Amino acid sequence: MAGAFCFNTKDFNSNVKFSIVVYAAPYSSEAASTAYNFTKTILEEGHEIFRLFFFSDGVHNANRLAITPQDEVNLQSKWDSLISNHELDSVVCVTSAIRRGVINQQEADRHDLSATSISDSSEIAGLGQLIDAAIKSDRIVNFG
Repeated sequence: MAGAFCFNTKDFNSNVKFSIVVYAAPYSSEAASTAYNFTKTILEEGHEIFRLFFFSDGVHNANRLAITPQDEVNLQSKWDSLISNHELDSVVCVTSAIRRGVINQQEADRHDLSATSISDSSEIAGLGQLIDAAIKSDRIVNFG
């Protein structure tokens, strides 16, 4: 599906540094899937992803405990692989994550829970990381 999001790289003087913000849960709309395909395509085009930021219901994309029927696409797994394979900086909003049960070991310990649910490829952090991405990126693209 690489061609679905092609843009003319001649419009840019050099590689463009993108940050991607995903607000949508994996299966509530096409937004999370579109974000994934867009991210994959711009990497294939030779551009850079400065940061992925999962916010609001978008934090569900980083839930490693979600189970998908065998005949459906496991978008969480696809995100995890893309992030790991390209060593992307992937941040999950701490407030959004805790409210939705997407937690790391630190939050599990803090709330006396026995399990974690966040993918190993992502980290939990605050909105400061989104502000930092806005400052340091050439473009921010929002999905959802």
